[in-house]
Amino acid sequence: MYRRGGSGDGPGEDGGAGFTQPALDSFGTPLREVVFCVVDLETTGLAADACGITEIGAVKVKGGEVVGEFSTLVNPGEPIDPRVTRLTGITDEMVADAPGIEAVLPMFLEFAQGATLVAHNAGFDVGFLRHACELTDTRWPRPPVVDTVVLARRLTEKSEVPNRRLGTLARLFGSPVTPNHRALDDARATVTVLHGLIERASGHGVVTDAELAEFCRAIPSELQRRKRHLADGLPQGPGVYIFRDADDRALYIGVSVNVASRVRSYFSAAEQRRRLRDMLASAERVEVVECAHRLEAGVAELRLIAGGKPPYNRAAKFPEHRSWVRLTDEPYPRLQVSRKPPEPGTPRLGPASGTQAQAAISAIEAALPIRSCRTRLSPKKTSPTCVLGEIGRCAEPCRHTVTVEEYAALVERAARAMDGDPAPIAEAVGERLAELAGSERFEAAAERRDELGAYLALAASSQRVRNFVAAGELVAAGRAKGGGWEVAVIRSGLLAGAVKTPPRADPMPYIAKLRDTARVIAPADDVLDAAHAAESRLLLDWLAKPEVRLVLVEGTWASPLQGAERWEGAVPHDPSPWRRAAP
Repeated sequence: MYRRGGSGDGPGEDGGAGFTQPALDSFGTPLREVVFCVVDLETTGLAADACGITEIGAVKVKGGEVVGEFSTLVNPGEPIDPRVTRLTGITDEMVADAPGIEAVLPMFLEFAQGATLVAHNAGFDVGFLRHACELTDTRWPRPPVVDTVVLARRLTEKSEVPNRRLGTLARLFGSPVTPNHRALDDARATVTVLHGLIERASGHGVVTDAELAEFCRAIPSELQRRKRHLADGLPQGPGVYIFRDADDRALYIGVSVNVASRVRSYFSAAEQRRRLRDMLASAERVEVVECAHRLEAGVAELRLIAGGKPPYNRAAKFPEHRSWVRLTDEPYPRLQVSRKPPEPGTPRLGPASGTQAQAAISAIEAALPIRSCRTRLSPKKTSPTCVLGEIGRCAEPCRHTVTVEEYAALVERAARAMDGDPAPIAEAVGERLAELAGSERFEAAAERRDELGAYLALAASSQRVRNFVAAGELVAAGRAKGGGWEVAVIRSGLLAGAVKTPPRADPMPYIAKLRDTARVIAPADDVLDAAHAAESRLLLDWLAKPEVRLVLVEGTWASPLQGAERWEGAVPHDPSPWRRAAP
């Protein structure tokens, strides 16, 4: 996967010009000393939040010399469209045995650590890498990014190239490698393009990384000035704003307590995000949904983003991609991660990221000998056993060492671990933590600790939301800035109505009228899907604010004494002092 190249700072240390510019160097690192990681991805499609990565190729260069290469196929976890296969040559068979992104991403980030990322049309590649970080609960390191398309637009003329495609620029700068829609070869070609563009940029006085970044950012602000009229006449209060294009498609959705002020900021010099500058280029109007207060605006934003999936939004766009932990429906059930919400009333954890859901399953399986194999077992005939059964980590229903009824009792314990008291799981894993720490196997102990922490956090969150949804109707009010109350009517974990009462006015008549006119929502005992859960969590965060007061609870809103919430924060950062005692 790794190949090392030459070392070195390369030629041109004194630039051959007979003089130096120390004042310029003081504004950044000289480009000859900057490590660039030139990356290219192949994917199953164009949308980072709906498609998968099939290949990563990267070349690390410094001072004009290659110092390392990275290349691997990636199993995207979904079929590759035949049209993509015809373009890249990458087939389902080629990636079948390749590692998934959860295994590849840490290796790539380690390879690229400390370097400036470079890509041709960097928004595409960086978008996929950022989304991969979100899916795997990995922190995006926020490296500096250079886009060779942006540089080429500033440093090449239409008279010499008809377009700024990678193949066109590779020919212009004499790349020895022809781009062919395979990640490593395209990355190698981009290296040649980068070096050619940096050489041209030096003619504009660009000799440090800071100057290169500023040069890339220097997209003319004329666009922002030209579109500034879109902010005219917008309301000053709370609400949701929607940037729409000429075809009335939603491009970007945001929320603010002062819509006019927030939208104006997009047309100022303070807005430096390239993604949103690109959005402004397509924007033709701004639509506003006025709201009673900030909570209603936050809920409206959540619903609009999930429903419209605007291309320039990232967070909350695909709640249906969140994962659940559920039990399979078969004679010998097992725990599985699924994007399909379980039936209401069935044991479940979630929704969560796929990584957290799998970690929670690992914690339960470490405490209970429930099977983890994916084979569909029959109570009438045996199946081949596995190593987990041989070491006592599985009850071996494959060999019929337990009856269906005996195994059902084990499954019931797993169900209680999801919906009830997590103490048996926490204590069993805690004992294992103590054993591992006692034998100084701290890395293994840290893995078990993280799995236990993920399980307890997910169990607490799942139970908290379920209890909230089952409470029925709640009315709450928070003190408004400048006087009055921000009132919310909540039914089955969803916002049914909102109003802001005038300062010094009795809020109760407003609350009574709001309850009469609020949206009718069918009672529910549990969340129906991930979008429902996301809204419930937003409401719970608001209810937890110190300035918010409960006015009315029609049903019962409570958490069981032996529930998962009492275990929150019980997992120590250092696993060595773990003891069995419950919190």
